[in-house]
Amino acid sequence: MTNPRIFLLFAFFGVFSDFALGKDRPNVLICIADDQSYGHTSANGDPVVKTPGFDRIAREGLRFTRAFCDAPTCGPSRSAILTGQPIWRLEEAGNIHSTLPAKFATYTELLEDSGYAVGFTGKGWSPGRLEAGGRKENPAGKAYQARVAKPPFRNIRNTDYAANFADFLKDVKSDQPFCFWLGTSEPHRGYELGAGAKTGKDVARVVVPEIFPDNAIVRNDILDYLVEIEHFDSHVARAIELLERRGALDNTIVVVTSDHGMPFPRAKASLYDLGTHVPLAIRWSKGISSPGRSVDELVNLSSLAPTFLDAAGLATPEMMTANSMTDLFSGDPQQQCNAAFTAMERHDGCRKGGKGYPCRAMRTKEFLYIYNFEPTRWPSGSPDASVCARALPFGEIDSSPTKTFLMEHRQEHGIAELAELAFGMRPREELYELSSDPYQKRNLAGRVNFLEIQSSMRAELFEHLRNTKDPRVFGGDVLWDYYPYYGLRRNSDWEVAIEPKLAP
Repeated sequence: MTNPRIFLLFAFFGVFSDFALGKDRPNVLICIADDQSYGHTSANGDPVVKTPGFDRIAREGLRFTRAFCDAPTCGPSRSAILTGQPIWRLEEAGNIHSTLPAKFATYTELLEDSGYAVGFTGKGWSPGRLEAGGRKENPAGKAYQARVAKPPFRNIRNTDYAANFADFLKDVKSDQPFCFWLGTSEPHRGYELGAGAKTGKDVARVVVPEIFPDNAIVRNDILDYLVEIEHFDSHVARAIELLERRGALDNTIVVVTSDHGMPFPRAKASLYDLGTHVPLAIRWSKGISSPGRSVDELVNLSSLAPTFLDAAGLATPEMMTANSMTDLFSGDPQQQCNAAFTAMERHDGCRKGGKGYPCRAMRTKEFLYIYNFEPTRWPSGSPDASVCARALPFGEIDSSPTKTFLMEHRQEHGIAELAELAFGMRPREELYELSSDPYQKRNLAGRVNFLEIQSSMRAELFEHLRNTKDPRVFGGDVLWDYYPYYGLRRNSDWEVAIEPKLAP
């Protein structure tokens, strides 16, 4: 069988050959947090968290105000970043705890085949089983995991991400461009309870989203989450210093982002903004004009793959449907990015039969439109823990003090509405006006004054899905409910595979 990477190389050999031995191709450093929503950096306005690493990249490069992951769940989002494709084009990779079939080209492989040194530390493509998809190596690159350090709090992974990046740099030849993936497991749960308070952070200054109860439990839960963001950011700052000492910073595309939003109810594993709107800052002195700008165009993280290839002088393979963002670097985009598109299939399958909650969304500057293909299913997982892969009620939502409080007080006045938003059933169509409803609490679908907007966005979403060959709209086998699940399953008839957060 023909290796798809070799085929793609021959397909655009003439394009990259002039660059293959050059020293001017940019390096790539992508730093990816695990579960961080857009608002939780200093540069994006949070009054409590301190993120000097992210802030520097934003200040010396571009700060994207409307960047969205392709899916609010780890494996699918990372698959989209690597392949430059939406998750509905990636077969099994549209599910978490699955695989990424080798037939899908990744920017890392293409850069490596053109002469780049490629490596990763921490959490690369994950979680799942790569062998099932025909891969022998993590598509993020060669693993650098040897360096460990005592974490500042319990439940923070002991991997010394920045030190592992230093080890990688020692292996890179002096005239060789490189591509490195620095992926932390933070701020993924769990957290040390009270970690935020121990750092002296002021709980009174915490910004509590309107979809959560505003009390000490939730405020301290958010503080603990912010502490882990700061741990991620400290490694970003150290990585930048390493590049400076090497004299490589100005010709390195440095990206700081997150795979999806915060691990709280109605955030992670949902298509609302707290689940899909992510921080994104990009620095590249040699390629970005007028640094320090904010970019308000709507972009998906899948656009990073063709961006890296474009910057390296490589042609983007046809299978990568996302568009390069390099025209945004000049400040004079050739085409307007008017919408971002997000999707969900199966997260942990916490419903009878292990089924997912398939949905697609279109996000513009003014509105969020969501289409739920199976509205009779529990969106956050069944209340019956026995049918959940993690043996949890509403198991698509990670266990947390915030979730526990909502569950225990869900019948009380003032909490019932928020609990229903977190755990309740949802209609087939949802529409939210963002200026008046930034946390998407009031569904306008079906209201007379918004029927025209609803119809227009539905048509545009489905046209995009047909054009990009989503089987749920375009036709073909729809198999996401039936692909193997390689995650931890509490029942003995399911396979067990676990990726501990603290593993070196």
